[in-house]
Amino acid sequence: MKKRKLRMGMIGGGKDAFIGAVHRLAFNMDGQVEMVAGALSVNPEIALESGRELFLQEERTYTDYTTMLEKEAAMPADRRIDFISIVTPNFVHFDPAMKALEKGFHVVIEKPITFSLEEAKKIKEKAAQTGLHVLLCHTYTGYPMVKQARQLVKSGVFGKIRKVYVEYPQGWLSTFLEGGDNKQAAWRTDPKRSGKAGSMGDIGTHAFNLAEYVTGQKVTRLCADINTIVEGRMLDDDGAAFLKFDNGISGVLMATQIAAGEENNVKIRVYGEKGGIEWKQEDANTLLVKWLDKPAEIYRAGSGYLDSFARHNCRTPAGHPEGYLEAFANLYRNFALTVRAKINGETPQEEWLDFPGVEEGVRGMAFIENVIASGQAEKKWIDFTI
Repeated sequence: MKKRKLRMGMIGGGKDAFIGAVHRLAFNMDGQVEMVAGALSVNPEIALESGRELFLQEERTYTDYTTMLEKEAAMPADRRIDFISIVTPNFVHFDPAMKALEKGFHVVIEKPITFSLEEAKKIKEKAAQTGLHVLLCHTYTGYPMVKQARQLVKSGVFGKIRKVYVEYPQGWLSTFLEGGDNKQAAWRTDPKRSGKAGSMGDIGTHAFNLAEYVTGQKVTRLCADINTIVEGRMLDDDGAAFLKFDNGISGVLMATQIAAGEENNVKIRVYGEKGGIEWKQEDANTLLVKWLDKPAEIYRAGSGYLDSFARHNCRTPAGHPEGYLEAFANLYRNFALTVRAKINGETPQEEWLDFPGVEEGVRGMAFIENVIASGQAEKKWIDFTI
C-alpha cells in the first residue's frame, strides 16, 4: 500500500445528528483519514443533502447502508473504502457492522456496541474470523492522563489496588425531554431503540469501561440499584452499583442523568496500599497522584516525564488545553495507524493498539445485562456473567 489516507464511509451522522459531527472533527484532526462515502440518514432527502454539504461525490452518497457496502466492496482496490464508521442509534449497530465485516471492511462503532449481548458476541466472532479491526468509541480512554493513570497502576507503584470509585453524573434528562422534539432524548429513552438500559447503557458503560481500563482488572460480581425518576420515562435514568473485581478490588459505580446542573463530570479514583490517582474530565489535563507517606503530585498532559502511552496521545506542550475532541481523535489515530500497519503487513506499535475494541464491547453489553438483572432482582449480589 502506498502512503495515503485511509478511506472511510460513514453510516448515520447526517446534518440532523449530533455525534456524526464529532466523529468528523476527530478523524480529520490528524490527516490520517478521508471520508469518501456515506449513507448518512434513513431519510433519503437528508442523506443526499448531507452528502452534498460534506462534498461527497454524488455516486458515493447513498440512501441506505446495504447499497453502500455492496457498491463500495465492488470497487477497485485503489478506490474502495478501508473502513466504515457507524454513528447510528443502538438498534442500528449490529446489522451494518456484520455486513461491513463480511465485505472485508474494518469497523468503527459507537458505544454500546450493539442492542444486545447476543449481538455483541456475534460481532466478536465475526471479527475473529475475518481478522479485521473494530474500534469502539469509549472516548474517555483516549485522554492522555487516563492512559498515564493506567500505566501508573500497572507499574505497581501503588502496591495492591484496593478500591475504585467511578462516577458519571449528567443533568440533561432531569425533565421529560422525550415528550417534546428532542431527538437525542427520544431514542435514548426508548427501549425499542436503546435497549434494556437508559442511563446505565448510555453513560454507565463509559464508567464501567473506565474502571476496568485504569485498573486493568475485570468485574466479577455486582450489586445494583436502578431507578427511573422522571415520571413517564420508559428506561432508567439513575443508578449505582457495588463492584467486585477479579483480584479482590471493590468498587462503587454511579451513573445518573437526573443530576440537575451537572454536565459531563466523569471522574475516577483508584486507591492502592501506598497511594492512588484521581482524574476528572472537567480538568482533563491533570492527574492527581496521592501518596500515603509523602505529598501529593500533580501530573500534567504534555510534560516530558509522562509514560510513552500518555506522550503518544498528547498533542501540545503542557499548559495548552486538550479535551474531548482530542481524546476522540486519539482513538481514530491509533485505529488508523493499526489498520494501516495491517494493510502493509507491518507490526503496529503497542501504543497504537491501545484503543477499545470488540472485547470491551462485549463486556459493556454484559455490564448492561448484569446491572439491570441485579437492579430487578431480590437477591442483589450476582455473578458477572457473559
